[in-house]
Amino acid sequence: MGMTVSEKILAAHAGLDCVEPGELISARLDLVLANDITGPVSIREMRQYGFQEVFDPERIALIQDHFAPPKDIPSAALYTAMRDFAREKGIVHYYEAGQCGIEHCFLPESGLVSPGDLIIGGDSHTCTYGALGAFAAGVGNKDLTVGMATGEAWFRIPETMLFLLTGKPGNPWVSGKDYILAVIGRIGVDGAQYKAMEFAGEAVADLSMDGRMTMCNMAIEAGAKTGLIAPDDKTLSYIRDRAKRPWKAYYSDPDAHYERVVEMNVEDMRPLVAFPHLPSNIRDVGEARHISVDQVVIGSCTNGRIEDLRTAAGILKGRRVHPYVRAVVLPGSQPIYIQAVREGLVEIFAEAGCAVSTPTCGPCLGGYMGILDKGERCVSTTNRNFIGRMGHPESEVYLSNPAVAAASAVAGHIADPDEVVG
Repeated sequence: MGMTVSEKILAAHAGLDCVEPGELISARLDLVLANDITGPVSIREMRQYGFQEVFDPERIALIQDHFAPPKDIPSAALYTAMRDFAREKGIVHYYEAGQCGIEHCFLPESGLVSPGDLIIGGDSHTCTYGALGAFAAGVGNKDLTVGMATGEAWFRIPETMLFLLTGKPGNPWVSGKDYILAVIGRIGVDGAQYKAMEFAGEAVADLSMDGRMTMCNMAIEAGAKTGLIAPDDKTLSYIRDRAKRPWKAYYSDPDAHYERVVEMNVEDMRPLVAFPHLPSNIRDVGEARHISVDQVVIGSCTNGRIEDLRTAAGILKGRRVHPYVRAVVLPGSQPIYIQAVREGLVEIFAEAGCAVSTPTCGPCLGGYMGILDKGERCVSTTNRNFIGRMGHPESEVYLSNPAVAAASAVAGHIADPDEVVG
């Protein structure tokens, strides 16, 4: 029997000809990443366990992005721990605030992620890199610690679920965010528990790399170990001038076994909104238009890429944010920020009345740069809307694509983009 993309990547990195779901392996890693929340914990554990060196200073990435720049003394201490460790161990890919941006936007741009890679990260949305045909997974602090020290990690080979998205959307505002919300709405937040979610079909092939990264980013919201898309010409074009090391693309065999195949046609799909307090609690945007909002967030590792900013700016251009709404725009990385400046997008946001921030995860995790008070509602292009995710436990977060978020900022309530642009 053949193997899926994820099985082939894991087998290759374990030095095996083949693997089967359920099998336990130890595999070598191409990249280990940590941020200012998870990194300091693993750095402390490395010292406690007696690890003197990292496995390869060129294959570890330390990204300051969650509290970027530091918002208070405790977050500044996290920065110091990361900086001191990077200096001590000679970490090549250490990046301060202002030098990089959100890890899951910056690392693909910088060429540190390639097809066929096996990557672990101290962040659950590490699965974003599956859009490039890599097997990428978030891990806990113990696995992150051992990964940084030894360059290896253990895996239980996951079953693979295949999601075939067919057709082309008739609605111009539908995006990769709507596709993944629809998938999560179909199977639930635990529907792919410790599975590999493989996305394919005409609708996925038509997506830009930005849209594909949005889809793979939220695989974890269905409980998946990873989400991935087999490389195609768009992938190869994206990495051709970026890749920092040799790579190999893997593809599922025709006779590969899938635990489940889910088919979805997107032709009649409309923009979706995930109501509190689960990403699976989806409704058509038309069913949400009665809900007033206090805040709009456009950005994050899910929807902070240049395509997302262009979409939002296209709706906000020549319009004003509602007087009782605060709108926060967070470019996903410094290169994205620079591109947005060059294209005049930042000017559009500022003239519309948005607060444009340096790249940061800030409000997504309730860190800062947009904390919600009791009773406040936020439409956000982020990935989670759990209780208290953005602040007060009695606040509410509604997840949407950038077009819906921008339209809602203007209308003062959750809005269909057509309602604003006409």
